[in-house]
Amino acid sequence: MSITAITHFFTANAKFINALMEHVYLTLISLIIAIVIAIPLAVYARNHRIFAHIALGFTSIMQTIPSLAILGILIPIVGIGSKPAIIALVIYGILPIYSNTYTALTTIDPNLTEAAEVFGLTKWQRLFRIELPLSTDSILTGIKTSTVLIIGTATLAALIGAGGLGTFILLGIDRSNTALTLTGAIGSALLAVVFSWLITRFGRLKAKSMVIVGGTALLLLLLGIIAPKVYTATTQPEKIVIAGKLGSEPDILINMYRDLIEAGDKKIDVDLKPNFGKTSFLFSALKSNQINIYPEFTGTVLEDIIPNSERQLQNKSATQIYHMAKNELAAKYNMTYGSPLNYNNTYTVVTTQKFAKRHHLHTISDLKKLQNRLHSGFDLEFMNRDDGYKGLVKKYGLSFNNTDLDPDLRYQAIRRGQVQVIDGYSTDSQIRQYHLVSLRDNKHLFPTYQGAPLMTKAFAKKHPAVVKQLHQLAGKITAKEMREMNYDVNVKKISAAKVARHYLQRHHLLRK
Repeated sequence: MSITAITHFFTANAKFINALMEHVYLTLISLIIAIVIAIPLAVYARNHRIFAHIALGFTSIMQTIPSLAILGILIPIVGIGSKPAIIALVIYGILPIYSNTYTALTTIDPNLTEAAEVFGLTKWQRLFRIELPLSTDSILTGIKTSTVLIIGTATLAALIGAGGLGTFILLGIDRSNTALTLTGAIGSALLAVVFSWLITRFGRLKAKSMVIVGGTALLLLLLGIIAPKVYTATTQPEKIVIAGKLGSEPDILINMYRDLIEAGDKKIDVDLKPNFGKTSFLFSALKSNQINIYPEFTGTVLEDIIPNSERQLQNKSATQIYHMAKNELAAKYNMTYGSPLNYNNTYTVVTTQKFAKRHHLHTISDLKKLQNRLHSGFDLEFMNRDDGYKGLVKKYGLSFNNTDLDPDLRYQAIRRGQVQVIDGYSTDSQIRQYHLVSLRDNKHLFPTYQGAPLMTKAFAKKHPAVVKQLHQLAGKITAKEMREMNYDVNVKKISAAKVARHYLQRHHLLRK
């Protein structure tokens, strides 16, 4: 990608501006809360050494917990979006501010505090007139360190629908688009530089000016939070939130859902939340009514959402699998599973055409003769599924030296020769793009995966027109058509919205 393409995103693309504002919002809210917690905590701890060590130990431990783990814990409790993201960012932001403030307050020259006592200053007067002013440089350094941590970690907020510059990074990795990845990465780095500069300038102000500037900024931030919510509550049409997993295919499907719903009722405003990282994130969000609809696949429902070791999906027809998924979702979670699409986007084991030709590989069973020499690159979800690597071990008797790879990186790994086999999906555009081949599942391990809109029964009952509009996709989209649409998005760099609309118009499901 050229520098011109990157510049375009920074200067002319509304999506970048929106993502930047989301990132700034997450950073400011998280930073302010972290400051409000950390500084009073350090002030109290300076005269309570045992408490100080406990607080330092606790905040240090919280800092070591992976951010994805924190988000996974928070989603069932507070839902998706900015709330869990802000809580996680506050957890990461407290330690630098607390430790710097505590260190500064406890290393002040005792002669100064003794002199203040002689002059009759109370403990609060000593704190605000002597101790905090002398600690300002150290506190601001802690705040700057915290800001950089928050801005960097906030890129993961995109995985749970909170937006931010991480959206560009995730999309860039998923679609092998360097311009998108650099847009998010450089944007985050520049944001950290700007925030650090502003904090440094703020530290040079006099105390009175600090109060005025800080108070004004806080007031504007509160207005920015409250005003949109008041406006939305009083003037906006009904909003339906549709989410999708990370990847071009879910992105295409949710854009189709939006176009069909809005075509059926102009009063409905559909809000799309693409690029969620995990099935569990989305399903938790749906259960807690944080989102209204998302496309889910039948095999994922039965193998991941409602697993049952006694259930046998092999040799079941697509219709049987769909009805099993539909009935179990209704019985266990009180959900409505819409009509399925035509294509089967099941798992597949992928290798390069060159490697398959050299070793005469046509089926998954053919890998048996090479398993001791093969290096696989399966993603973590595939490794832990009964219809994934566990099934390959049990049904095919295979065992590979595996490197756990993020789904977005496995195709890059096999293209570079770092691994010889990976897992994929039958409609992945990368199979065509990188001249790969899918090995035939000759023992029928992988069940049928048909996509369909998933929603709660309460939502479906309240919105029968929405269900009717989405039913127009029933039995539509062949595997070939979906592969071509994925190719258009991932390789030709056509937006998912344009690809989705073109399909609907071409098949007379939407007026031009």
